[in-house]
Amino acid sequence: MSHPLPPLPKPEFVLIAIELPSEVPTEIAVDLRTTGIPCGLIGYEYRPLSEPAYFGGIGERGVVAIATSGPFGRIAIDVASGHIVHIPHIDSSRVNHVNIDLDSFNRCVAAVIARFPFYAEDDEEGFEEVAAELRELISGIDATAHAGDGFWETFCDDVAIGDYADWEA
Repeated sequence: MSHPLPPLPKPEFVLIAIELPSEVPTEIAVDLRTTGIPCGLIGYEYRPLSEPAYFGGIGERGVVAIATSGPFGRIAIDVASGHIVHIPHIDSSRVNHVNIDLDSFNRCVAAVIARFPFYAEDDEEGFEEVAAELRELISGIDATAHAGDGFWETFCDDVAIGDYADWEA
């Protein structure tokens, strides 16, 4: 006999301080220490790393990975620009834009969590409507957030197809 999994609790927006390796550039370390990073988003879209890591071979001056994204990806800060980027695979040197800076990323995460739960499981007609609402909400915080086929656009696409319908408040 199969038992359904209990509903996951509603996520909460909380900023956390993180320990940084010594090779993290000073300007990034100061920003991370004073601003903090979200303790999570929804599901496995974003999970903070217990130990952030500096990768010098990605981008102009490297990136500081601060979180996982899915099974293989990372969320990182581009050292040269301060932009938040998504690395689709840990072995990849390719990055996708997420947000213009850490503050914008934190505000987008807070807004998405505040809007959760997105819809009822049986409300398929509302999936696309909620995704459009989230796109507008995120773009209102950071107009660059939907650049290309990046993190937030993929997240909103997942919302549009009902990937978050089985979550309960």
